[in-house]
Amino acid sequence: MTDIDDNPRATRMRHVVRLVLFATFLLGLFVLVAVTRVVDVEDLRATVAATGPAAPLTYVVLAAALGAALVPGPILAAGSGLLFGPVLGTFVTLAATVGTALTSAFLGRRAGRNSTRALLGPERSDRVDAQIERWGLWAVVGQRFVPGAPDALSAYAFGAFGLPLWQMAIGAFIGSAPRAFVYTALGASVGDLSSPLAYSAIAVWCAMAIVGAYAARRGYRRWRGKAAQ
Repeated sequence: MTDIDDNPRATRMRHVVRLVLFATFLLGLFVLVAVTRVVDVEDLRATVAATGPAAPLTYVVLAAALGAALVPGPILAAGSGLLFGPVLGTFVTLAATVGTALTSAFLGRRAGRNSTRALLGPERSDRVDAQIERWGLWAVVGQRFVPGAPDALSAYAFGAFGLPLWQMAIGAFIGSAPRAFVYTALGASVGDLSSPLAYSAIAVWCAMAIVGAYAARRGYRRWRGKAAQ
């Protein structure tokens, strides 16, 4: 064993650097796909449509991978609505969303789990594990309702904190269902945004925003109360 391995400060710094590099990679990925838009959604839709009967499954796989690469979910969901309509498109969007959540959480766990535990320390890590075991699934559900909370980035963070993949999958399925309908329906009705379908999607989105804001405020106040004890 070397002196570096025996030095807690050097070990801690190694974990910090590892997490910073992972965060930098995600930031670069976000800039690449969300800001510079190197992924052409029109080309993606054309590629999927060319697969014929396998188009829904093809879109699920591609959209799940692109979502994990931080392509904005609403854009992918709208593309699903354009290709498959509001009903089938919603199921395709939801399947792709769960796939993105699982992929992101898995990668986050592999890249950041050990370093996160090392920085938190055994005692804090055990407390986090206990909270995840009790509330992890519902934390994922709640995050999906919070307006503006990025799903893929949140899934990476959940994975780094050790959230089990089964909780990630079920939580993403439950929490993403309303949003999947909203963006898919808006994509399907892009040619007529005054249609009842578009109004229904907007109403669901508003309801989600209200519930999400209330849940986030309540969760924050509860966290502050526990921190003050």
